[in-house]
Amino acid sequence: MNVFTHPKTAEREARLLAKASGKAPAAAKPGKGEDGEGSVQVHLDPSMEIEGAKVFAIYGKGGIGKSTTSSNLSVAFSMLGKRVLQIGCDPKHDSTFTLTKSLIPTVIDILEEVDFHAEELKPEDFVFEGYNGVQCVEAGGPPAGTGCGGYVVGQTVKLLKEHHLLEDTDVVIFDVLGDVVCGGFASPLQHAERALVVAANDFDSIFAMNRIVAAIKAKSKNYDVRLGGVIANRSRETDQIDRFNEAIGLKRLAHIPDSDEVRKSRLKKSTLFELGDHPEIVAIQNEYLQLAEQLWAGTDELKADPMKDRDIFDFLGFE
Repeated sequence: MNVFTHPKTAEREARLLAKASGKAPAAAKPGKGEDGEGSVQVHLDPSMEIEGAKVFAIYGKGGIGKSTTSSNLSVAFSMLGKRVLQIGCDPKHDSTFTLTKSLIPTVIDILEEVDFHAEELKPEDFVFEGYNGVQCVEAGGPPAGTGCGGYVVGQTVKLLKEHHLLEDTDVVIFDVLGDVVCGGFASPLQHAERALVVAANDFDSIFAMNRIVAAIKAKSKNYDVRLGGVIANRSRETDQIDRFNEAIGLKRLAHIPDSDEVRKSRLKKSTLFELGDHPEIVAIQNEYLQLAEQLWAGTDELKADPMKDRDIFDFLGFE
């Protein structure tokens, strides 16, 4: 079977929805306050807090390169001797395929196979080792148009804690679906210490970044997550990103250029750290290594104020 194929049929998805329905957590009573005006996201169960590890949530416009960024950053941390766990939070479950060379089963797939009796699972059922020892998990997602991504993330963290898999981890990276900032897909922010935004030097990704900043600001009222900074990706220049960052209080942490070597790495199902010592590749490897060192050492808490949508239209662009 092709590694990019998974035998999930419409009938199977319907059974999954039936099993999952009624099991999602009910809305909790407000704790220290609401997550943000109009938020319907449930509060984090204190028993599900990730303790000990540094936790990063990677956000950005759909297709901007979050999975490539997350996987190479995971390897960079592992090169520094850190024990790394990467959690993909996208129904297409391709966050970790350059690490594992395949599309691994999702947590939701595995739970369905045991009729949602999580006690029957073993760690090797849903955690797979990738390049240089990076541990890989794909949370998956509910069938299209139904369910909540927050429930899926919650079940994944619950499984990891029940099997004590977070106790031996130094770094956890959540690679989160696209620019969706609804309560469900903002749920990794409940676990993260720092949220990072991947953006290109263009209007669409900066517009998405602005909305992500607003989501992070809302979550920071009740949780420990803070803005860590911006990773410029697929961009020759960074002038528009830098202008926007200066205007709202953000900071660029790294610049990954628009390199054909990065595109080739995805086609080869490999991270950049596996592709030899070509000068262009080594330069990007070093950029990821300095980013990992910077994040491990600790970044400042950025208190950015997002713009109104109309203001971005007026602000961005070339004179």
